[in-house]
Amino acid sequence: MAGPINVALVGYGFAGKTFHAPLISACAGLRLHTVVSSRAADVHADWPDVRVVPSLDDALADPAIDLLVIATPDPLHAEQAKAALHAGKAVVVDKPFALTVADARGVVDLAGSKGLLLSVFQNRRWDADFLALKMEIEAGRLGRIVTFESRFDRYRPIVRDRWREAEGAGVWFDLGPHLIDQALILFGRPLGITLDLAIQRDGGKSPDWAHAVLRYEQTRVILNAAMMIAAPDVRFAVHGTKASFLSSGLDPQEDQLKAGMAVGASGWGVDPAPATRVEGDSGERTPVDGPPGDYPPFYARIAAALRGVGPNPVPPEQALAVMEVIEAGVESARLRQEVAL
Repeated sequence: MAGPINVALVGYGFAGKTFHAPLISACAGLRLHTVVSSRAADVHADWPDVRVVPSLDDALADPAIDLLVIATPDPLHAEQAKAALHAGKAVVVDKPFALTVADARGVVDLAGSKGLLLSVFQNRRWDADFLALKMEIEAGRLGRIVTFESRFDRYRPIVRDRWREAEGAGVWFDLGPHLIDQALILFGRPLGITLDLAIQRDGGKSPDWAHAVLRYEQTRVILNAAMMIAAPDVRFAVHGTKASFLSSGLDPQEDQLKAGMAVGASGWGVDPAPATRVEGDSGERTPVDGPPGDYPPFYARIAAALRGVGPNPVPPEQALAVMEVIEAGVESARLRQEVAL
């Protein structure tokens, strides 16, 4: 594939505006060619030279488009991904890329039969704190991990009129894919999951609190997402046979993108509150000097994969594994018992 790869971004809500458009535009091998949106003025205020079309069909019919990036509400992901694949386009889908395992597997099978790239935007693999944690685990400084706690807690007491908080949605589908994907990267497929869901906010229509335990042979993985935590002090609390890893706060890249910082500018991804390693024998506390967060390589690797010179950064089989855990969790919450995987 010679020259820049033309990208059509489908959807210009929070995900499309905050994450995908800036990261695509910052990638030397990609060109943000088209945005599918009914809000042309909003798109042109940010990207005056980008073509805006009102419907997905307009982008699918354009032979100049090589890659579709789907950043629409979750219920549309599978249907739109299939339409793009049928049109011969490579596809990146924001997470989760379907609402059910059956729908997800259908998209994966179609991409395979067409020989087309399919990837899912699991950007939290490149969070600063997660990169630091991986570094510590791979170096053996924590020993064998026995307890892994990962939390995305926020304080958003007011229920907003948006699809993410509508009936049938909620934090398990919104934040769960990030938490699960990171756990699977580190530990692989669990033996089982126990999930508890709750609606804690007045007027809530979907679960705004989720607490999961993934069971491994010896390790226990605790995942938590909540919208009523005024003191979100714990991001990772990871305990091994040699030491513990403690971190608070979220990776800065989302806030940097929201603030309009140029992708890759000085200070990009630098964790303002580095994690701490606590030695088991001595109790000594040492700051963990990890790498900065780094979302841009996702799209650089997508471009390389499309040119046949690198692997897919998030293969569809890995995204399907995340969907299997999500769906098993929903069944666990319904039955109020562990579900095997």
